[in-house]
Amino acid sequence: MELTEIMDELKSLGTERTKKTYIGKGAKEPVFGVSISAMKPIFKKIKYNHTLADQLYASGNYDAMYLAGMIAEPKKMVEEDFDRWIEGAYFYMISDYIVAVTLAETDIAFTVADRWIDSGKELTMSAGWSCYEWLLGNRKDSEFDKDKLLTMLNRVGDTIHDQPDRTKYAMNNFIIAVGISYLPLHEEAKKIAEKIGKVEVFTGKTLCQTNVATESIQNAVDKGRVGFKRKHVRC
Repeated sequence: MELTEIMDELKSLGTERTKKTYIGKGAKEPVFGVSISAMKPIFKKIKYNHTLADQLYASGNYDAMYLAGMIAEPKKMVEEDFDRWIEGAYFYMISDYIVAVTLAETDIAFTVADRWIDSGKELTMSAGWSCYEWLLGNRKDSEFDKDKLLTMLNRVGDTIHDQPDRTKYAMNNFIIAVGISYLPLHEEAKKIAEKIGKVEVFTGKTLCQTNVATESIQNAVDKGRVGFKRKHVRC
């Protein structure tokens, strides 16, 4: 499929109801309002295509950007590609659920995520912490540096309440991911979760509901899900 053909099909699949939902979360025009389930038949036609993914993402259309994440070939992407993608990520659904997810499937994930965490930019930092959340939930414990993750946990414990909202949200999820998916630091994650308590995040003027880290980790314990790993990062 060519880019124009894909854009036409996306436009035909959009609904006003879904568009309103996306805009309510932070999406901006251009956006058609295509549900993820409606995108799947397009994905089945295209499969994975690095060139098309880049073109779709560059369009600035939210639906096209989401589809880009579905068809991307992460291992063909270099740091400059991800830096370009994060620059175009204007709200958290793009930074944390498209860019960070795609990055998590690469060999450069740790390098890029570490740099983004130190960037000082809200959504870039959020994407960096979110990437670690996806990594922890997918990769073997042996692939992580325990001392480094402990340092990161302590950093969250000491600084989370002073961070921008979306960064706070991602940092909170990072603690939960360590507590559930990384057995060597399960107890340490619980201690940090107790330390930070409930994290308040605002979306505009509205208080956003966040998971209480202590409760999320304990729920995983109760359900026997500690050590949980996803088979794939992307659905």
